[in-house]
Amino acid sequence: MNDTRSAILDALADGPVSGPALADRLDVSRNAVWKHVEALREAGFEVESSEAGYRLAGVPEYSGPAVEYGLDAPFSVEYHDAIGSTNDRARELAAEGATDVAVLADEQTGGRGRLDRKWEGPSGGVYVSLLVRPDVPPAHAPLLTLAGAVAVTRAAREAGVDAEIKWPNDVVVADESTERGGRKLTGILTEMEGEADRVTWVIVGIGVNANVPSERLPADATSVQAEVGPVDRRAFVQRLLETFDELRADPDAILPAWREHAATLGQQVRVETPDGTVEGEAVDVAVPGALVVDTDDGRVRVHAGDCDHLRPA
Repeated sequence: MNDTRSAILDALADGPVSGPALADRLDVSRNAVWKHVEALREAGFEVESSEAGYRLAGVPEYSGPAVEYGLDAPFSVEYHDAIGSTNDRARELAAEGATDVAVLADEQTGGRGRLDRKWEGPSGGVYVSLLVRPDVPPAHAPLLTLAGAVAVTRAAREAGVDAEIKWPNDVVVADESTERGGRKLTGILTEMEGEADRVTWVIVGIGVNANVPSERLPADATSVQAEVGPVDRRAFVQRLLETFDELRADPDAILPAWREHAATLGQQVRVETPDGTVEGEAVDVAVPGALVVDTDDGRVRVHAGDCDHLRPA
């Protein structure tokens, strides 16, 4: 959001402010104030005018400017009512040199998950791709996937959903009737470009079944709406972005936060990896996100694979 418009919104939130007073405070012309107010109205902000001046009466329910307003994280938000893939758009922005951008959409028509699986993105979800340029070696970039999972889980739990993290990149709601560790609430797909010793950019693509009705979901999935009713998506995205920003600034805090919300640790698991099947008890997660499994043949670190939680015999 334009810095001047952001400053105007902050001023109007405190009560009526006259145009001349705003112009003096911001060191712009009165005509510029009027133009910025009109632009805010076009963006969906309810700005009332009276003899006392301008007053902010309402914020858009869900849009880029709405998420940016009051956001305590240095992300600009590019919003789309519908888009093929937020990750694809983030890759375009990365090629242009952008950073700290959240590409956000109400609906995603061509999303994908791990192993190029199709990801359904009906209207009402939270589909966001975070483009960042972290100063970390490529081997540590997967930690940002874990940070994304923690950010979603905290936002979901604050909304009232008993969400947990299933290794490696799913946020789920526990359900003993499922064989895969719970009903899926969120999927995360991380992409990266870099060289041997440095990361050029990382995109953490997050798809959350937020206000998606049950009939639009696969049988093994759930949504925030199905669990606790509709959620304020603006507040949900703000919390997600703020938590992610806190964690990327303190990488040492990511694994402890992930463990705190882990559904997989302590479970008997079967992990299908490129090198075969690993079965045993999941006991830990290690940098940069490897699952540590105690098997009959000893302790194994699994860096990638499909994980199932096994029911007790």
